[in-house]
Amino acid sequence: MSRATCPPPKSSWSPKAVPWTNEPMNATQPSAAARLLTAGAVRAHCGEVAREVMAGRSPHFAWHEDRLPAVAAYVVDVIRERYPDLRVPVHSRWRHFEAAGVDRWGALVARHDLAGPGHAEERARAAIDLVIPSVLLDAGAGAAWKFREGDRTLSRSEGLAVASLDLFASGKLSSDARAPLRSDAPALEALRAEDIARAFQVTPQNPLVGLQGRAALLSRLGQLMSVQPGYFGKPARLGHLLDYWKERASGGRIAAEDILATLLQALGPMWPARTVLDGVALGDCWPHPAAAGGFVPFHKLTQWLAYSLLEPLAEGGLEVTGLDALTGLPEYRNGGLLLDLGLVQAKDPAFHERPLQVGEPAVVEWRALTVVGLDRLAPLVRDALGLEAAAFPLARMLEGGTWAAGRKIAAERRAGGTPPVNVASDGTVF
Repeated sequence: MSRATCPPPKSSWSPKAVPWTNEPMNATQPSAAARLLTAGAVRAHCGEVAREVMAGRSPHFAWHEDRLPAVAAYVVDVIRERYPDLRVPVHSRWRHFEAAGVDRWGALVARHDLAGPGHAEERARAAIDLVIPSVLLDAGAGAAWKFREGDRTLSRSEGLAVASLDLFASGKLSSDARAPLRSDAPALEALRAEDIARAFQVTPQNPLVGLQGRAALLSRLGQLMSVQPGYFGKPARLGHLLDYWKERASGGRIAAEDILATLLQALGPMWPARTVLDGVALGDCWPHPAAAGGFVPFHKLTQWLAYSLLEPLAEGGLEVTGLDALTGLPEYRNGGLLLDLGLVQAKDPAFHERPLQVGEPAVVEWRALTVVGLDRLAPLVRDALGLEAAAFPLARMLEGGTWAAGRKIAAERRAGGTPPVNVASDGTVF
């Protein structure tokens, strides 16, 4: 029988808390844990929770199916406003690097003589070196934090992205001063909270939520890279994942599920040891009685990372197939959209008023409903736009799309555009 433990969400975490393995998951780990480390498990377990809500058996939420067309219409309006030609890119961290219409990445690679077709592979490795730490630093910043770039002030996701790009450009994530545009194990392992605070302009007057957790996560990443040369090469560098995937591609193609599986296995021990099954840290996976086996996985940041790797991998000559095997991302904007437009209704008004813990049943349920709600919105949105699923996968709806719509409705409903929920964050989930 599998043995599981679920420490309280507020439990402290040391970067060395969970042992790692350099063996394939399916060779050494119990099948119960392995099954939870897939996008299929996210969709299936969220569906089990949602069915209980839709049947009226939840003490936390009501589901209003009749609101689905109105939510879809709102999303369609946002897509048409943002992308009148319907040429919607995939949901990705790269959109945030382009905040205010500035091609910061293009300028950076040009300064380092990496522009042009002759440097495509190395440029792709450098893009992976950038985007992985940036995504891991992308958990909610909090309403008070701002980042100043010249005379421009950025906040939230865009601010975090540009701050992380500046951190990367400074060479702080490379241990080789001759090759600053890379993220390697020694530099990441040595990274401290004060380094991030300095790069992200954190002060008592400009606080960043989860600063210590973010720093610990990147330091832990560096440790993991050092002992996993199969993924990260020697010397250990994040960009070497391009070579790992190219070796396993068939005809230059690789499935999105395989990208996610690699990330969950290679990076899994990096996450705080909240939920552990037979010694395996499951990361963004939480207990709920309605789900098979009692757990609901989300893997939000890892899936966000998988989406954000699509463009670097394409630059490096790989086509990622089967994007809709991944799920919608259960976070503030997507989940807030469903609450603000009444598809999902909290039965207790205090859900919107009190600070919430990420592992409490109501939050797990809301996130599960978000995954299911996004799946149910997708065909309605495609029909309204006259597009097929192959041309408009879920990743494009998220970008076009539900994330922007969630931000827009939040701005219409609340001063400062804050989400309709307040989940306490250590910087490693949202």
